Order: sequence, then structure tokens, then C-alpha cells
Amino acid sequence: MDISSSVLLLSFKSLLLAAALGALIGIEREWARKEAGTRTFSMISLGAALFVIVSHLSFGQYLSVSSLDPSRTLGQIIVGIGFLGAGIIIFRTQDGIVRNLTTAAMMWVTAAIGATVGLGLYWLAIFTTFLVLFINIVVLPIEKKVEDKIDKIQENKK
Repeated sequence: MDISSSVLLLSFKSLLLAAALGALIGIEREWARKEAGTRTFSMISLGAALFVIVSHLSFGQYLSVSSLDPSRTLGQIIVGIGFLGAGIIIFRTQDGIVRNLTTAAMMWVTAAIGATVGLGLYWLAIFTTFLVLFINIVVLPIEKKVEDKIDKIQENKK
């Protein structure tokens, strides 16, 4: 599928905004010392945006084909990957620790990337992949600094 550069640029902007807004919510969750934080919420928002953009961009291509609806296929991918993601999350009750939330979110976004490639929206998939890497490489150290700051504040309160 060939999309115009203006639609592609708008899609990139939408993905950036979704990742940034998810990160803002994640920062608040970090501050509240919740298990899911900046990267997890950023990935979830990014993946959701990508699934919707892909569905929107591909829907017109299949209007004349009555038996194929890409939104139904995307919906099943979303549910299936959500199930796999739930299986990878580990909760240790003795410690109250949740593990692998970001990995589960990354699996979900990766499914969105794969669906995007499958629909021929290559630049959208490539751009989203770089956003995922940015979130994990650049945002992680920021997330750690926020966590350290919170720990110091809580220690000073004691």
C-alpha cells in the first residue's frame, strides 16, 4: 500500500504524541510507585495508536472485498497478544513485585509493528520500531533517575 508523505508525516506525529502522552501518564505512575511505569505506559499508548492508524489506513483498501475486513484481523491480533502478554507477567506475592510488564507491552507493540508490515505500511513500522528503541534506551535512564529521586524523598520523610 502506498500512502502519501503528508499522511505518513501525520501518522509519525500521531505516534510521537501517543508515546509522549503515555510516558506522561507513566511518569505519574512512577511517582506513585506503581509497578507499571513510564516505558510500559508509553508502549501501550504507542501500540494502541499504531493499531488504530493501521486499521484506518488499510480499511479503504479492502472496501470492495466483502470477505476481508482488516479491523477484524487486527482485533484478533490485539486480543491474542494481550493473552500472551498476560502469561509473561509474573507477580511474586511474597515480595509484592510485578515483573515483565514492559516486556508484555513491548510484545503488544511488536504485534502492532508486524501487522503494520503485513499491511504494507513499511515506513510506519520502521518509525514505530525506532520509537520503541528510543523509549527503552533513552527513557529507561530517565525513569531510573525519577525512581532514585522518589526513593530519596521517601527516605527523608522517615
